[in-house]
Amino acid sequence: MSHSTASAAPAPGFFDQPKAVWATIFACTVGFMSIGLVDPILTSIAKGLNAGPAEVSLLFTSYFFVTSVMMLITGFVSSRLGSRSTMMIGAALIVVFAALAGNSTSVTELVLFRGGWGLGNAFFVVTALSVLVAVTAGGTGRAVLLYEAAMGLGLSGGPLLGALLGSYSWRWPFFGTASLMAVGLIAIALFLPHLPRPTVKTSLTASPPASYCRAP
Repeated sequence: MSHSTASAAPAPGFFDQPKAVWATIFACTVGFMSIGLVDPILTSIAKGLNAGPAEVSLLFTSYFFVTSVMMLITGFVSSRLGSRSTMMIGAALIVVFAALAGNSTSVTELVLFRGGWGLGNAFFVVTALSVLVAVTAGGTGRAVLLYEAAMGLGLSGGPLLGALLGSYSWRWPFFGTASLMAVGLIAIALFLPHLPRPTVKTSLTASPPASYCRAP
């Protein structure tokens, strides 16, 4: 056995990750939960706010419309602010608008707050993957697997959380999401290091860069 082989450091285990990775994964899971959160409480919302089926359906429309449109400019924003800052702004917007949604007094307010929530989710979920690529031990493939695992847990857990908390009040799922994302935001602020900003700024008409800088 050669000296170089004997002295080579073992590859990190799949779950042997920095705290920054787990903080980001937790927040990602909460972010994806918000997609299906309102599905099981639509009837309760309609009764609580005296809204019709078309009005409560706008909760999905406003959320996904704003998310899809704002995803087009996320690369423009993150190339100037940095992926860490963009992701934290997105998480903060989710906290604020989820809490506001829980305090809504009309379906119009709730629809508008869900739109703001979609803005935060666009900034968060798009940049979260680039952050994971930068800080995950084991390379890009492992970062993608962790991101997809968070996506699966969030998408499957969102309706469950909505139904569980919604059994007490239609407002509780919104407050619950705001609280969980606040925990994720604090964890990211504490454990995620500052990441280098991209050397090339992305224009509004250009696609986001495919390469990422790893954290020092």
